[in-house]
Amino acid sequence: MKRIFILCIFLLAASMIAACGSNSAAPAASSDTTGVKVQTGGGSYTNVTPQELKTMLNAKDFVFVNTHIPYEGEIEPTDAFVPYNALDENLGKLPADKNAKIVLYCRSDRMSTIAANELVKKGYTNLYNLVGGMVAWENAGYPLSVKK
Repeated sequence: MKRIFILCIFLLAASMIAACGSNSAAPAASSDTTGVKVQTGGGSYTNVTPQELKTMLNAKDFVFVNTHIPYEGEIEPTDAFVPYNALDENLGKLPADKNAKIVLYCRSDRMSTIAANELVKKGYTNLYNLVGGMVAWENAGYPLSVKK
């Protein structure tokens, strides 16, 4: 009995050490593994940093959507402006294919997060959200465009 107890303690300790071990290797650069998944009602979307978005823009393969209202600028090359609170009225501006890759952003990420959650509920499966929005984008040294 004592042997089994010691074995269990050993296995538990080994599991904890393995789970807490650090992986010093950097993740492979790939637009498929960019960001951090956020689970939400009915699915998920992926949060990306300004640096990750910059890399994604180098090989742009997505629809880029500004959800902020009122207009306070944009990140080039924005494809569409869809107010976060008027998604239903503007679904025609988004791809009909709910598996199409869409990247959302706004000024701070509050509105784009709301939009991401709503689009997940509507069945969209390949959504990305810029963490910190245009504020974080500018703070990372990237330019904004303001069109009048």
